[in-house]
Amino acid sequence: MAERELHVVMVPWLGFGHMIPFFQLSVGLAKQGIRISFISTPRNTSRLPKPPPNLAPLINLVDLRLPAVAGLPEGAEASVDVAIEEIQHLCRAYDLLHPQFKQFIANESPDWIIHDFAPYWIAEIAREFRIPHIFFSVFTAANLSFLGPPEYLVGDAQKKHRPSPESLTFPPEWITFPSSVTYRQYESSDMFSIIFGQNASHMTNAERLSLAIRSCHAVVVRSCTEFEADYLNILEKIYRKPVIPVGLLPPVPPEGEGEGEWVEIFKWLDKQKPKSVVFVGFGSEVKLSRDQVCEIAHGLELSNLPFLWALRRPMWALDDDDDAFPSDFRRRVGDRGVVCIGWVPQLEILAHPSICGSLFHSGWGSIIETLQHGHALVVLPLVFDQCLNARLLVEKGLAVEVERSEDGSFDRSGIAKALQKAMVEEEGEGIRIRAREAGTVFGDLRLHQELYIGGFIQYLKKGPSFPNCD
Repeated sequence: MAERELHVVMVPWLGFGHMIPFFQLSVGLAKQGIRISFISTPRNTSRLPKPPPNLAPLINLVDLRLPAVAGLPEGAEASVDVAIEEIQHLCRAYDLLHPQFKQFIANESPDWIIHDFAPYWIAEIAREFRIPHIFFSVFTAANLSFLGPPEYLVGDAQKKHRPSPESLTFPPEWITFPSSVTYRQYESSDMFSIIFGQNASHMTNAERLSLAIRSCHAVVVRSCTEFEADYLNILEKIYRKPVIPVGLLPPVPPEGEGEGEWVEIFKWLDKQKPKSVVFVGFGSEVKLSRDQVCEIAHGLELSNLPFLWALRRPMWALDDDDDAFPSDFRRRVGDRGVVCIGWVPQLEILAHPSICGSLFHSGWGSIIETLQHGHALVVLPLVFDQCLNARLLVEKGLAVEVERSEDGSFDRSGIAKALQKAMVEEEGEGIRIRAREAGTVFGDLRLHQELYIGGFIQYLKKGPSFPNCD
């Protein structure tokens, strides 16, 4: 008798650093015959990659209408569409998806719900319809471990264990081995506010995360034991429920080298020496200031290394692309560097044999995309989980972090110094060797699809063996 087809509903937060991993997990599950309903909003689903044609019948992109709320710009449906101070209003709108989602669940009766940290209201719906649910973390196990047991994120326990920004600047007591994964003093105030501060949605991020962990049947992490077994073990101890690494979900670059405007870029890359070009990119969530762009530009110039810089057009820049850069920057670097304003085919670029490393924000998705090719890393963390990711990479000897002043600012000499060390100097040879070694794990598609995704599917088919703790 053929096995019954499982139906899994995926519910990511409205940020592409969340939606893309949820989509990649959806593709991995669909490859094994799991039917997926991927919940988001119209503008977001239109910006996601297209499912592979052979999997399209199994992946249904479900559009819920994002309600309008005061403070949220018209047409904004993802964190990339808003300033950081407007994310709280995006949270309010997201929470108002609750009735539409409840109706969808009532109509569909799926076998599982896999959700992000943000939709705390899923626990109530899942309980009402008796549907097991799983929290899928797009963050590293090190990030989650640092934040601690879910009960420490709220109430009196939070006041005891995380009373102030300073409490984020040293390893917590539940990390039982030496660890440098902490926030710097200049990062701690903003991060304390982001994690524990009140906002227009009336739910702190810590409260959302705590509810997601406490109510779910299991926690799934985008990670693997080959990379952070020690932190995964900590999670099992402090969560007291199954913690399942689902692998790194490494993306597969599309075949071919891009078309149209990208042809000239790949022609330029083809002319460069193997392992000589630095790729520079700071993702979709980071909004660089004029001073930051200026120092990065001068640092690239001082490094004397070939580079390809993908820069999202700053809000402060005029329509003229050159306004985003120091005067005469492009003329001075000449053919040694290429600057692209806007989106670039990052996966194809990182796979090109001329790339030797990356200067970037240390977002977890970009780390995976870069290390799967064994490239050296220079990290310049700016927001959210990037700071702890950077410390984790340095702790493992996989990256050089750009030096900062006590106020968190960086300058051109720090950029150039970090690039030289990571990419060419003898002092950085160990980093380059370890990055190449990491590439054998990060780029092992069979390991992540067959072992990790395969193991997770067995858990889904077996059903929850652990009652949730609503």
